[in-house]
Amino acid sequence: MPAKHFRRVGAVRPSHLMFTTGVGALVDLPNLSVLVRGLDDWNYTGIPDWEEIREPRLLTKVRKTIGKSVEQLRPAPWLAGTDQEPTGPASRIGVPVTPFPAWLRCTACHELAPVDSKVFGFENAKPRKPHEARFFHAACPRKKSGRRPLAVAARFVLACTSGHLDDFPYPRFVHHGGGCAKASHPRLRMDDRGGNLGANVLIRCLSCGDARRNLREVFGPRAADKLPRCRGRHAHLGVFDTEPCKAELKVLVVGASNQWFAQTLRALAVPRSGDSELAAKVEQHWDALEQFEESVISFARKVVPIMREFEKWSDEEIWAAIERHRAGPKDDDEDEDLRQREWEVLSARRLPAPTDDLTLRRDPAGVPGRLKGGYADVIQAERLREVRALIGFTRLDAPDPDDPDLVRRAPLARAAATWVPASEVRGEGIFLRLPEELLVDWTSRVENSLAMAEHREAYGRFRKNRYSGRIAGPFDPMRNWPGERFIALHTLSHLLIRTIALECGYSSASLAERIYAKDGPEPWAGILIYTAVPDAEGTLGGLVSLAEEEPLVRITRRALGDALHCSSDPLCAERLPHEPADFLHGAACHVCLFVSETTCERGNRFLDRRFVVPIDDPELALFPELP
Repeated sequence: MPAKHFRRVGAVRPSHLMFTTGVGALVDLPNLSVLVRGLDDWNYTGIPDWEEIREPRLLTKVRKTIGKSVEQLRPAPWLAGTDQEPTGPASRIGVPVTPFPAWLRCTACHELAPVDSKVFGFENAKPRKPHEARFFHAACPRKKSGRRPLAVAARFVLACTSGHLDDFPYPRFVHHGGGCAKASHPRLRMDDRGGNLGANVLIRCLSCGDARRNLREVFGPRAADKLPRCRGRHAHLGVFDTEPCKAELKVLVVGASNQWFAQTLRALAVPRSGDSELAAKVEQHWDALEQFEESVISFARKVVPIMREFEKWSDEEIWAAIERHRAGPKDDDEDEDLRQREWEVLSARRLPAPTDDLTLRRDPAGVPGRLKGGYADVIQAERLREVRALIGFTRLDAPDPDDPDLVRRAPLARAAATWVPASEVRGEGIFLRLPEELLVDWTSRVENSLAMAEHREAYGRFRKNRYSGRIAGPFDPMRNWPGERFIALHTLSHLLIRTIALECGYSSASLAERIYAKDGPEPWAGILIYTAVPDAEGTLGGLVSLAEEEPLVRITRRALGDALHCSSDPLCAERLPHEPADFLHGAACHVCLFVSETTCERGNRFLDRRFVVPIDDPELALFPELP
């Protein structure tokens, strides 16, 4: 009789499902490696009262990006109770995974075999310790004291830029594309010899005894000649593409950072500019309210759960708000930039009425006198809600958030997805708007400078080196250039985040930025810094309190003062992306400006201290003198 084992093999945080371990990603657990399966296998039937995440603006954007079949934003399947009852119903609910790579290696005798070969067994008998789940080699000739040696994932896989992922073909590789002369399923051995000159892993066939080959051959400039064609396999979906894949395969090591890049969209829950709290509630629950007639509102209060949120309004007020929303502009007619409405609300003279999703406060005294030249407005976001949706992922190539179609997006489901995974953040934040005259004067000084010209040329090289061969028709190397003011605002944002993290009680990885930068007749110039931890609802209050006069003056002065020096100077201060370099930062490094990937919205690109403080030519600095 086979030993009983439990299904739960580990846990990840909700933020990981958005950024690092979502659908199609390899997850390195303590003893095994697993692949997160597609949406077709996610099951919500064991969760009695699960609710979709509602954010109409984001859902509209998702539908425009990946297809109108998407109807919902859903949280990951989860049920409380595993701590109290580790073998109860909650232990059988979660995100489905499958062992991958499907080849395992014994850590004692180094035998190499597929998971389904019955060479290796599996044990997970401790419901309170799912992290101890493991494969083992029961028949290992080198086992000691009855202890069955651990079997771990063979650490090589194949991937391509079309999003395909496949097992490395060890039997065909070791036999140079053919089969073993003495066995249809030969026994193999993997000897990892280490070394500092790349992979030094020898594969041997134990069945014929003659075949041996080093994996070093499949790395380097001639690796493509030694690898098979891509089979078009989507391992997370359990299917193969019907059309042949023409992309070149690459060998990756399990745990490589380029095996999975998330493609996400995010939006703040904000009402239409000037809307009331009631209008915001109607918009949030429009899917449920759209079919309402005036005569059913009174009855709906008793049987429809969402109507509890409308208790303080009369039936007549609710019906009037429904009619106004029905007659108003449709989501499909709105600006595709999700920041448009956010900027309108955050920069409005009259702030919207407080709600559970958004509570903004402006000090009646205005911007502190000592900072009036640097900030035009300071808003304390005592409550805010951000929703994030995962719309797909890429392999090998990181997606460009402003031009997502430059890379091939891998699907989340076998057919057109009817929903996508999402998470929501409830936290606090600070919004800082800079004076337009300050930005206009600074732009006139830097737009024709040699330093800014180097950044523009580097951006053109960056796009040409990565994407020029993938775009049909004329190629514009400067498409989506963020502009001069974005670089200044982005750099200032990073300086403030690194300083705020030292005082507010949150780590810098728990904070996020949202940059509002746009030139033209209706320009933007603002920075929103807010908490970004999806599994910690509420606020500590420490971030909002830093927008008061004394803390804000202190933090701003410290951020700008610290930017004058970096322990990597003069190398950092003198850095510019001269030809042929195509990196997208200047005077910036991990010591002075870089933050975590979850904090920065542009991957630590478009940063340069010389455009904010006078470390080089004072004419280039947004703040030639500290406030």
